[in-house]
Amino acid sequence: MTHLMLPGAGGAGWIWHLVVNELQQRGHEAIAVDFEVGGDNGLTEYTEAVIAAAGDRSDIVLVAQSMGAFTVALAAPRLPVTGLVFLNAMIPEPGETAGEWWEATGHADAIRESDHAAGRDPDAEFDLDTYFTHDLTPEIREGLLHVGGSESEAAFATPCAFDAWPDVPTRVIAGRDDRFFPLGFQRRVAAERLGLPVDEVDGGHLAALSHPEQVAELVLAPGRRRDPAQAILER
Repeated sequence: MTHLMLPGAGGAGWIWHLVVNELQQRGHEAIAVDFEVGGDNGLTEYTEAVIAAAGDRSDIVLVAQSMGAFTVALAAPRLPVTGLVFLNAMIPEPGETAGEWWEATGHADAIRESDHAAGRDPDAEFDLDTYFTHDLTPEIREGLLHVGGSESEAAFATPCAFDAWPDVPTRVIAGRDDRFFPLGFQRRVAAERLGLPVDEVDGGHLAALSHPEQVAELVLAPGRRRDPAQAILER
């Protein structure tokens, strides 16, 4: 079994390096995939990067952070996939763009409600430390400064052209202190779009960097079969 670890916005496979180490120490093959962002690159190019990383391997689990879920949807039909794992992920619906996802899921209201409940000013200027790096060590924060880039317009504007998720064991993982995708929001989206519950880990949006052991344990745990009927009930 090979775990292909897909990054979120910014394209840096480095965000998975601690989880990759944990998986390898447990005797599993794990590969962090880098996406070349910027220019005209987007979902098509990201998908080709995943296909290339897979090579001729025959037992593949796709693991996606955040926006990487859009690439999972496109890569899965082209690979011998035996499992899917989403971590604090933007789970798309067929034909949706990453730009449309925010309004379609009600993200703005969810983050505003979360900020208000936590005593943060919902109208304050967006701050990366508040929403992304608040639970990371100084060393990891420094490392983030040297990886990744800015997404192209194409990455957010290209429709995610897939018919349906593959019928394979799937796991949705969410950080208990994810301030960007609040836990309650992630539970609702996972239920509505996949008919699945969420497994919680400590940490925020970048839990793969703050709590890699917990994330690795859930990546290796048996996945669940999706329940389309439950997804319909949640709508």
